Amino acid sequence: MATETCYLGWDFSTQKLKVIAVDEKLRVIHEDNVNFDKDLPEFGTQGGVCAHSDRLTVTSPVLMWVKALDMVLEKMKSSGFNFSKVKALSGAGQQHGSIYWKQGASSALQNLSPDVPLHQSLQSCFSVSNSPVWMDSSTTAQCRSLEKAVGGAQKLADITGSRAYERFTGNQIAKIYSLSPEAYAQTERISLVSSFAASLFLGAYAPIDYSDGSGMNLFDIHKKVWNPASLDACAPGLGKKLGDPVPSCKILGSVSPYYIKRFGFDPNCKVVAFTGDNPASLAAMRLAEGDLTISLGTSDTLFLWIKQPKPALEGHILCSPVDTGAFMALLCYKNGSLMREKIRDKIASGSWEEFSKALASTPVGNEGNVGFYFDVMEIIPNAEGIHRFNKRNERVTTFPKEVEIRALIEGQFMAKRIHAEKLGYKILPTTRVLATGGASDNEAILQVLSDVFNAPVYTIDTANSACLGSAYRAIHGLVAETSVSLTDVVKSAPGPKLVATPKAGVAQVYQPLLKRYMDLEEQVLKRSK
Repeated sequence: MATETCYLGWDFSTQKLKVIAVDEKLRVIHEDNVNFDKDLPEFGTQGGVCAHSDRLTVTSPVLMWVKALDMVLEKMKSSGFNFSKVKALSGAGQQHGSIYWKQGASSALQNLSPDVPLHQSLQSCFSVSNSPVWMDSSTTAQCRSLEKAVGGAQKLADITGSRAYERFTGNQIAKIYSLSPEAYAQTERISLVSSFAASLFLGAYAPIDYSDGSGMNLFDIHKKVWNPASLDACAPGLGKKLGDPVPSCKILGSVSPYYIKRFGFDPNCKVVAFTGDNPASLAAMRLAEGDLTISLGTSDTLFLWIKQPKPALEGHILCSPVDTGAFMALLCYKNGSLMREKIRDKIASGSWEEFSKALASTPVGNEGNVGFYFDVMEIIPNAEGIHRFNKRNERVTTFPKEVEIRALIEGQFMAKRIHAEKLGYKILPTTRVLATGGASDNEAILQVLSDVFNAPVYTIDTANSACLGSAYRAIHGLVAETSVSLTDVVKSAPGPKLVATPKAGVAQVYQPLLKRYMDLEEQVLKRSK
């Protein structure tokens, strides 16, 4: 219960709206959520989204998100939550999704009646009632024409941090403009899910922040402005509809009078710019320069802290949400835990214990045996199938059990290190590898991770990390302009747990092996084409 100053962190994610409150000591004192499918069945979503019959188009009803906010606030109020103690709030949204505010919506936002829930006041404020979300892959034609307009895929990546991707917002806006020009013409503002959510609290259009704005194919990540060639390629008059972007730690203003009157918020409660869920998670993990996080889930994802980015055709570079001069990179791999489980079931009789024992019994570097394990078409590299090479770089059809297991795990981690370094990531003496997700409780796997990266590995609890990162960012936002870093502000939060350190001499083994792996990856790629 909030009896003293606290901060709220919101997460408008795909399946739920979640909120946490933390006190001055960074302890979580309140948590709440609304599950879209279960608590708002009238919107008919599955997993928070509606998949259309073309199997490519995926949307979410925008009023569902508004009504979910009404529900969470009412739940908090009836549980006796003291809103007057909230000093600042921030939040996160699923990345890439877009919301289209109809002409006249801004005056509706500014004149919200405290007697009526938000979803009633705003029900006719959107020119597109179903927002495209990150799972949508229906915009391949728009992607190709955007790349062509700016001078190619690499050029687009150099400017905006990524080549054209179907889920990225610019391509979604271009599709709406071409299919429903009248809806586009009636739109006075286009928001990301994050800036839309911030607008609800502000009672006015909230600007898009640099970090989430980097997931649109529209934002120049170096100059921190919209890229004119991208805007022109997507839709006419787009810059005006997007508004000017702002640094991610900017205070946007105080909460709307609606929240003061209806819920008892303090009139001085500040709204700090909202950002994307991946950037907010980076804030929760308190990454510093040289650190990386690896999430070992169904798909494996890498978050990197980079000072001098080198955008590539794979992966994404975004502005850092906590340091305007830095960048974060994201790399995603489809063949993550499902591939590890498949090999475990096939040769370790379905037992992680047996799998780990085999892994720990084999030497670092696997005596030169290297494998590529892609059950489904991989993103980086764009290849599939299983490819094994002996120490003389000859293809072989099988490996002994222990060799197979080490080849799988070493190969997965070597690939990640190579691709990270291609994007401009540098391993420093202070580097920490933070591991999360299902496989982060397997010590044998984490030992290989530590050896390949030649850095200590820590585990962190990331349940609700986007919420937690948002609460930290709310606290940081209040002092960010005095150039205090996020790390300083949240140093008393519980830290990560050290689980593995590199064995002696691993660098000498992996240096030549990483080079070989890179060359063999080229061969695998050629064969897959």
